[in-house]
Amino acid sequence: MKALLCTRHGDPELLEWQEVPDPAPERGQVLLKVEAAGVNFPETLIIRNLYQFKPPLPFVPGGEAAGVVEAVGEGVTRFAPGDRVIAMTGTGAFAEKLLAAEHQCVPVPDGLPMDLAAGVTMTYGTSHHALKQRAQLKPGETLLVLGAAGGVGLAAVELGKLMGARVIAAASTAEKLELARAHGADEGINYETEDLKERVKALTGGKGADVIYDPVGDRFAEPAFRSIAWNGRYLVVGFAAGEIPKLPLNLPLIKGAAIVGVFWGAFTMHEAAVHRANMEELVRWFAEGKLKPHVGARLPLAEGGLAIRMLMERKAMGKVILTA
Repeated sequence: MKALLCTRHGDPELLEWQEVPDPAPERGQVLLKVEAAGVNFPETLIIRNLYQFKPPLPFVPGGEAAGVVEAVGEGVTRFAPGDRVIAMTGTGAFAEKLLAAEHQCVPVPDGLPMDLAAGVTMTYGTSHHALKQRAQLKPGETLLVLGAAGGVGLAAVELGKLMGARVIAAASTAEKLELARAHGADEGINYETEDLKERVKALTGGKGADVIYDPVGDRFAEPAFRSIAWNGRYLVVGFAAGEIPKLPLNLPLIKGAAIVGVFWGAFTMHEAAVHRANMEELVRWFAEGKLKPHVGARLPLAEGGLAIRMLMERKAMGKVILTA
């Protein structure tokens, strides 16, 4: 089989599409023939050795994929050859075949195309966990989503609306805001041309946002936090704009607000039962047509480096998918 290999840390242009040995499932493992793989922000970090998880070289990047089960190892009871499966593995997905532990797999809902299925696990899983467990978002509250046209941001817009919130989308272009509105956002703020804090205040009658979902960080974090409501919850999701921000700690004090970390990957391991319940809820919503992933770009698996570059330069809208 062929796979996109990271043989040395650095830019995505260093990734190599190479022939590698076919994997075989061991006990508790499922072997998938990959049909599509999702590209996520952690890939931009892991290939440069900047992520929390540091796999030894060489490795195949890619944390999620959808495919058809080709074989199962001893002890696997939930899946059989021919089943359509979504797998979240952390690495290994940018390849023609993928080994996954049984517990890392969920069935693809009926009616959900494989290219869309490949893009739901990490983005929707992260945003769902963030809004449900970490923010405890309530119907009627105001949710501000930064980076609202990106993968996790657009998922947060959809999920926030589904959970009964009033959603304010913030993004860097009119085109991105239009996409966020098409997925449920009630209001939009262009934070490249408008004052983020003042616009949030104006749109909320001076109250501020009850929950702020921030996968962007950098210079946008402080003005966003300054727009938070009393007893607000600020979700630290990521730092797509580059720099990790440093917030003055008097701000959460005077706002009675909480800064809440969101690390979905660790959550899936530490609270596996809650994660499974979350995934079951998401799968049901997909099956009911309540969630509609937006794929902004589709590229061949061999061009995974180009896809990662799109995320690094913040050019992606919605999900970027690699197809076999």
